[in-house]
Amino acid sequence: MKRIYIALYGLIALLPVTSSCAHATPLEGAIAVEAQKPLPFASEIAAFEEADKKAFPPTEAVLFIGSSSIRYWTSVAQDFPELPVINRGFGGSQIEDSVRYADRIVTPYKPKLIVFYAGGNDLNAGKSPERVLKDFQAFADKVHKALPSTSLAFISINPSLARWEQEEKILKVNSLIEKYIRDTNSPTHKLAYIDSHAGLLGADGQPQADLLRKDKLHLNADGYKVWVGIVRPQILALADSAGVKRLPEPAPK
Repeated sequence: MKRIYIALYGLIALLPVTSSCAHATPLEGAIAVEAQKPLPFASEIAAFEEADKKAFPPTEAVLFIGSSSIRYWTSVAQDFPELPVINRGFGGSQIEDSVRYADRIVTPYKPKLIVFYAGGNDLNAGKSPERVLKDFQAFADKVHKALPSTSLAFISINPSLARWEQEEKILKVNSLIEKYIRDTNSPTHKLAYIDSHAGLLGADGQPQADLLRKDKLHLNADGYKVWVGIVRPQILALADSAGVKRLPEPAPK
């Protein structure tokens, strides 16, 4: 009988452990469900990869990447006819999304120069300026770990009427990233800051409605002309410094 009692006691002692293993906690269940969800922008990244299979972009080019301001920059090749360029903007993205997909839409191209625009959606989602800086640092670190000789340029976040109430935070992000770039730029961590924010404001210090789409957030065609006029000289200089080979001039017709 004594042996039977001992065996039963051992079996009972194991029951709570077995039960806890069989039934996940609410947190574990939530994590499991989250893991099954598709990653944000998965379809956009897959579309880029499909396009690469059909015609892989030139290596050692200038890669433009980031959120909607890059995606809507459909004239980038015409705006920089002397440079090999790649556009990998995906609208609505935050900096962490570019970190997540860098292995798929940054490093395979081996760009000499990366022109990066993002951060506005991060603030709009409730992230602090300090968090936006941290995410940019993560992107820069990931880029330079894989591509130590590549230059990375950050374009300041643009002002807009739709997000004018966030202007103070936008200026804070721009200031934090500019300081980080100034303090961190080195031969093994090539960084540059392109300031276009003030150039998009009117004489009254307000965003110019005639440069924005109906959503009062994104630049329209006239807005891109002004923006390009500001950033083009700086990007050309950075491309030359990074060693981007200029394209031959087209033969006269």
